[in-house]
Amino acid sequence: MKHYLKQLEETIHGKWNQKALCDYQGDSFTYADLATSIEQFRIFLNDAGITKRNKIAICARNCARWAMTFWGINVNGCVAVPLLAEFHPNSVSALTNHSDSVILFTEEDMWAKLSPERMPMLRAAINVKDNRMLWHRDDKVAKAWKNREKVFNVRHPHGLSPNQVSYSTNNMDKLAIINYTSGTTGNPKGVMLTYGALSDLDEFANGEFPSNPGDTIVSMLPMAHMYGLAIEFIHPNVDGVAVYYLGKTPSPTTLLKAMQDVKPYMVVTVPLVMEKIFAKSIQPSLEKLQRYFSIPYAKKVIYKIVRKKILSAFGGRVRCFIMGGAPLRPDVEQCFREIRLPFTVGYGMTEACPLISWEWWEDFVPGSCGKPVHEVRIDSEDPKNVAGEIQARGQNITVGYYKNPEANAVSFTDDGWFRTGDLGTMDEEGNIFIRGRIKSMILNSSGQNIYPEELEAVLSGCPYVVESLVVDRNGKLVALVYPDIPDDLDEETRKGIPELIRTTANKSLPSYSKINKVELMESPFEKTPKMSIKRFLYK
Repeated sequence: MKHYLKQLEETIHGKWNQKALCDYQGDSFTYADLATSIEQFRIFLNDAGITKRNKIAICARNCARWAMTFWGINVNGCVAVPLLAEFHPNSVSALTNHSDSVILFTEEDMWAKLSPERMPMLRAAINVKDNRMLWHRDDKVAKAWKNREKVFNVRHPHGLSPNQVSYSTNNMDKLAIINYTSGTTGNPKGVMLTYGALSDLDEFANGEFPSNPGDTIVSMLPMAHMYGLAIEFIHPNVDGVAVYYLGKTPSPTTLLKAMQDVKPYMVVTVPLVMEKIFAKSIQPSLEKLQRYFSIPYAKKVIYKIVRKKILSAFGGRVRCFIMGGAPLRPDVEQCFREIRLPFTVGYGMTEACPLISWEWWEDFVPGSCGKPVHEVRIDSEDPKNVAGEIQARGQNITVGYYKNPEANAVSFTDDGWFRTGDLGTMDEEGNIFIRGRIKSMILNSSGQNIYPEELEAVLSGCPYVVESLVVDRNGKLVALVYPDIPDDLDEETRKGIPELIRTTANKSLPSYSKINKVELMESPFEKTPKMSIKRFLYK
């Protein structure tokens, strides 16, 4: 298996003056710029006394400099800790500390909300947007950061040349990334992924959805999300694709304009986005033309026109729509097949970096989520007919959770298979069918994983709340609450209790998991013999 950093090295040699990382309608950096940045970062690490395997966190909104910073960390052997910019400040401080990060790259407004006292291992904080030192408790680090460009210029008075670029690749089993799957409780889960896992992803991607010279891509998912990091950034960028960042979450108009300008070869998104496009654009058009379907060949012609219209809206060069995180609605899936949209069906999670199964639309069995990327088994005596836990094994699978022995103990079988927590079956051809979730994770329209238990832990500290359950209703987070309301409370105060609970909880929640509505329950939730709420009764 080829190391992805070897691929990056070869790309830098061959595409020295070509664009590598760009802010849409903003700054752009060539592969020569990237190589120079990586070398300056190496000088900084050496002079600051920061050694390989030290952890360095990044918590900022997507931008080209975020990506440049990641490569500086990753290529030089430190462990990158990407944190979602939407995390609550308390969570950012807690996770930076939990990861033992010695440097934090962030933004000025975010840093103003953080507490250095809660991060005793931290030696400095740096603005990822303009490379300014925001804070430091170690003068050696501050001096090394300030002097890195000056030292570089002394060592390379004529600049860096392609033949001077060489990256270490004898680290397949070494830790490359700690990616946190949650950040609103005191029990974070830092997924540990190796250089080998990322190399495995790049090799698989090259076989299934390879890039061509001159290809571009628009990055929409957060790079602290494994789909955004691995498939929208690392894989295309090491193979010579220019990655364009939109920054903040764009409006539909801005997004489509960016697609027209950049003309990406691949679009990575979540099913909910494509389902909205289907509901607002495709379905109404097909309904208007349905009366012509009885005319011979008319249906085929209409589908061809619709397909061309969709591809044109995304810039006209899309060869692959990757939709991850949840299954497509069956009616949308069927329509996409009929119009021959080049989409993929898959199943994955952060712990699999991120793919467990995969298939192109032409070959997948309706209702399935594709075939295994590596090894998958169903923990059932009859895997074809009786659902069991989906378990996976391979180079791409996490080596465990950072400083979390409890999670590690329950996440792997005695013979080394990873427990996904999802229920499924698998037919003789290897097609996987997800039948339900042991976990209750919710995927929102931005691709963020939301864990109801974490929101419920916050709700438990709100006024009048005895117990709660968070559910997803048409993309909105609704909290069902069984309250304890004093008998002598006046009517006006009673009416305001749901809103009081909602606003109180949302003060402690990140923007992507804020509660939209609170509904009061008249009686306690039904429970199992172990006193766990029967979640399936309250969808």
